Amino acid sequence: MSGTKRPGDGLGPKAGEKRWKRKKIASEIGSSFRSTGSHEEVLLQDVKLLLGEAHEPGTAPEQFSQVELSISMLGSTGDGLSISHDGTRVYVVPFAVPGDTVVVKVVKNFPSYSMTDLIEVIKPSRNRDDDLVFCRYFGRCSGCQFQMLSGDYQLQHKQKVIAKAMQNFSNLDPSLIPPIGGVMPSPLLRGYRTKLTPHFDGPRRGGFKEGAPIPDIGFQLKGRSFVLDIEDCPIGTDAVRDGFKSQRTFVKENLHTFKRGATLLLRETTERTFSPETIDGREAIRSYRDIKTCITDSKALVTEWIGKAKFISPAGSFFQNNNSILEKFTTFVQEQLVIPKLAGQDHSESYLIDAYCGSGLFSICCGHGFNGIIGVDISSQSIESARKNATENGIHNARFITGNAEAIFANIDFPPELTSMVIDPPRKGCDELFLSQLLKLGPKRLVYISCNVHTMARDIGWIVQQGLGKDYRIDKIGGFDFFPQTHHVEGYAVLSKNS
Repeated sequence: MSGTKRPGDGLGPKAGEKRWKRKKIASEIGSSFRSTGSHEEVLLQDVKLLLGEAHEPGTAPEQFSQVELSISMLGSTGDGLSISHDGTRVYVVPFAVPGDTVVVKVVKNFPSYSMTDLIEVIKPSRNRDDDLVFCRYFGRCSGCQFQMLSGDYQLQHKQKVIAKAMQNFSNLDPSLIPPIGGVMPSPLLRGYRTKLTPHFDGPRRGGFKEGAPIPDIGFQLKGRSFVLDIEDCPIGTDAVRDGFKSQRTFVKENLHTFKRGATLLLRETTERTFSPETIDGREAIRSYRDIKTCITDSKALVTEWIGKAKFISPAGSFFQNNNSILEKFTTFVQEQLVIPKLAGQDHSESYLIDAYCGSGLFSICCGHGFNGIIGVDISSQSIESARKNATENGIHNARFITGNAEAIFANIDFPPELTSMVIDPPRKGCDELFLSQLLKLGPKRLVYISCNVHTMARDIGWIVQQGLGKDYRIDKIGGFDFFPQTHHVEGYAVLSKNS
């Protein structure tokens, strides 16, 4: 997800006029999306799948009572799901695997499902392998859900998650959805995260006093709203893990300087040094050595390398957190952006639009072979980073512009039949205002990237259904495993405009 969140409008008459204009344009397009792809909405879809649409709510179990269950399904939210004996309720069980027989404690009841804590696995599923677990906090920390599952099982599950997202959120006839492709694995299953943000809570007022007890520093306890104290996180890179230990020490030694709780930034940066090798006095091969350290200042600059491409951006800005998969991922996206040639056609020219361009990831890594590239983002900071990164990497056929929501493509004059577009929005996906402008622009090829496959499905469905004259078809859908050991999957969809 390389896009940035839209900043709030400023104050004053001009800002008010912009808000009014945006609402007016949105009202002309039609009703806003109902589906948000939230955790609760996705869970409810799985509950409906298990119980059926016309089920009658049953009697809720007593809170804090213990129940023995058989897990029948792994939900899209990463929790195990079990149907009650009378078939009227679903139990949501964290860290459970289909085929497990478990004892759970009921924590909270909803009309059609109950949230639980896992107490004991009485009989493990053949798909469970607890020897795979590599973190001492697994089963309590909310960060990972799947450490007891093989990598292959995780990939197969995530493929099903994408398929269910298209089924439940696209509103498309199944005939319009191609078979879901496999999820490409991550080269690393642990030690891959280049960014972590542990946090701690503080007093509501008055700040920490001298001699105050050290608060828990870590991540949220699964199913609760308070912090689990964590000394180490093995899905972080070595540099990030070292930074975590240093920051824990810093907080303990300087706690009295904090007025309230805080979120700590741990971001890896890479210094690459080159040393040429020579043969017969001539430089032949440039070898290099990467020195990785951890940055904790959100305004400091960090450096990422993707193959030979170098990216510099503020540590607090967004960048993909699994560097090990990025070169394979961007190569795939570049291949999908190529407009297929039909018999008798000669595409001597081609152009690329990088929407939600962020610091220029796709423009720089996927822009080879295009006559012109335009990156668009509403964040001026992102555009500044993208321009500097293009210069750093010798990209001379790209320009980056700060767009506004009402006319995001106003300064783009590429011929649409020769233009490809890559879209990489935030988790909330695109709004109808953006998508309507996309359809009016009408690029020949679309590659949609998303860290939320449910809002991706919603947006793709809108493009196909609401497109002027039903212009777009879906060529392929699949995913990349950017987040091993978790339920998250990076989705993609490739669309072409019908001739």
